[in-house]
Amino acid sequence: MAEARAVDLYYDPYDFEIDANPYPVWKRLRDDAPLYHNEKHGFYAVSRYDDVAAALVDWETFRSGRGTVADVIFSGAQIPPGIILWEDPPIHDAHRKLLAKVFSPRRMLGIESQVRDFCARALDPLIGSTEFDVIADFGALMPMRTIGYLLGIPEADQAAIRDNTDEVLTLENADAARQFDAGTFERSIEVFTEYIDWRAEHPSDDLMTELLNAEVEEPDGTHRRLTRTEVLTYTSTVAGAGNETTTRLIGFMAQLLAEHPDQRARIVADPRLIPRAVEETLRFEAPSPVQARYVARDARFHDQLVPEGSVVLILNGSANRDERRFVDPDRFDIHRDTSHLSFGYGLHFCLGAALARLEGRIALEELLRRWPEWDIDYGGAARAHTASVRGWSRLPMIVRPA
Repeated sequence: MAEARAVDLYYDPYDFEIDANPYPVWKRLRDDAPLYHNEKHGFYAVSRYDDVAAALVDWETFRSGRGTVADVIFSGAQIPPGIILWEDPPIHDAHRKLLAKVFSPRRMLGIESQVRDFCARALDPLIGSTEFDVIADFGALMPMRTIGYLLGIPEADQAAIRDNTDEVLTLENADAARQFDAGTFERSIEVFTEYIDWRAEHPSDDLMTELLNAEVEEPDGTHRRLTRTEVLTYTSTVAGAGNETTTRLIGFMAQLLAEHPDQRARIVADPRLIPRAVEETLRFEAPSPVQARYVARDARFHDQLVPEGSVVLILNGSANRDERRFVDPDRFDIHRDTSHLSFGYGLHFCLGAALARLEGRIALEELLRRWPEWDIDYGGAARAHTASVRGWSRLPMIVRPA
């Protein structure tokens, strides 16, 4: 019966209409085709929570070393060293240990006051307005500022870096998703060349200085300094990884709390609920809901074969709405105890999770401090379309003063 119901079932992450609201299709995948095969693009997909969690943990079968975005894997592009998101052990472990330093508790505490100060500078001039774009005027600015504080990039140059990242990720149309340009890697690191060279002569207490002085342990136990290309790639990876996703998180928080004013009122009355609101937003609307993997050896889901050499999409955004895991999963509830997969699971659990949570918390604190109530002008809103994240590119907020 399930096979009969699945005959007309179609899922395509590059279809903008599906991407605008993938949840009905994902529910059908979970119910009727828990292992789905798309013949047009040639990928498999898993959508249930248990299958997604198992695939994310099994790095020996589901490999990241050829990319974690489907179009990158399909392109066969050579992945430069230092993109930790697209690495497998043992080199992944050595690089992760190195990069973990930037997301240490000390650094998180060190930048919180800077992030909050930026929020004040961005939001205070908007007080008195009746409407502003929470993405363009705030959400797209805050993550790059935060990463800039970690990296030591001057504020005046951060916007250009953010725009470069947007240009690399944005899809003009669905067909563009299958036309990945391997030159993207080179262009994405070029923008950091002058900063790295300058920082080599002017060391400071920031990530770039740490990378220039860092040593990596090779699999054979020897140590060496990072190459200049590796430093550039690391810097580019950190700058790009949390920029788009945190922007989308801020947009989704604004949307969902506008649509659930009763829950927003509870947060205003008790700001201790803000971290829960951040977590529930991450579950309900995962900013990065689809992870791709190369299948290094035959795998099986639900007694069906996924052959070696295939591409599988791991739908963590679908897993977050799985009725087998969550009670009433399509209900937004800030009081829910959640165990979402929006930051991944296992070996590749997001290194920047603590940073994203900090940014989400501060962003919501500062918005609610100035505007305890707002609505969304959906007529002026627009969605972003990229190969790896979902969310709003424009989201006008109609605000009412405190």
